Order: sequence, then C-alpha cells, then structure tokens
Amino acid sequence: MNDLGMTLLVLLGGSILGILFFGGLWFTVKKALVSNRPALWFLGSLIVRVGLTLLGFYYMGRGDWKNMVFCLLGFIIARFAVLRITKTMEAKELQLKNQN
Repeated sequence: MNDLGMTLLVLLGGSILGILFFGGLWFTVKKALVSNRPALWFLGSLIVRVGLTLLGFYYMGRGDWKNMVFCLLGFIIARFAVLRITKTMEAKELQLKNQN
C-alpha cells in the first residue's frame, strides 16, 4: 500500500480509537450517575478504554513515528467530534424535558 493510503488508514484508525475512548467515557459517566456502584463503572471503563487505546496505538504505530502522529491526530479529531455530538444530544434531551 502506498504512503498516502497507509496514512489515511492510520488516521481513520486513530479516529475510531478516539470515538471508542471518548464515546465510552461519555457512556460511562451517563451510566455511573444512576448506578449503585459508580466506582466499578469508572474503574472497569478506564481499564477497557485505556487498554484498547494503547493496543490500537501500538498496532497502528508499527514503530514509525509518522504513523503515531497521524493516529494521534485522528484521536484528537475524534475527541472534538464526540464532544460536539454529545453536546447536541444533551441539548436535545434538555429541550424534551423542558417541554414536558
């Protein structure tokens, strides 16, 4: 595969890792707030999210610093995407609650 294709693939992989990490964090906070054992939610989620992220970065980096940089760039882009999506979802939920 050529360099551009590999770069785009690594960027996409970093984005997927970011969506899993930050989406999982958002999901964990939502579930832990209503749980009887929030510490288990947070601890379990932390272990799974960090483990998957580290494995993904290790696999996609393949010993090349350029791949690591593009994976990190995708990860950061996904952070902003998840932040925007979750803010929009929260605003819609608040509007529905205020209408009732």
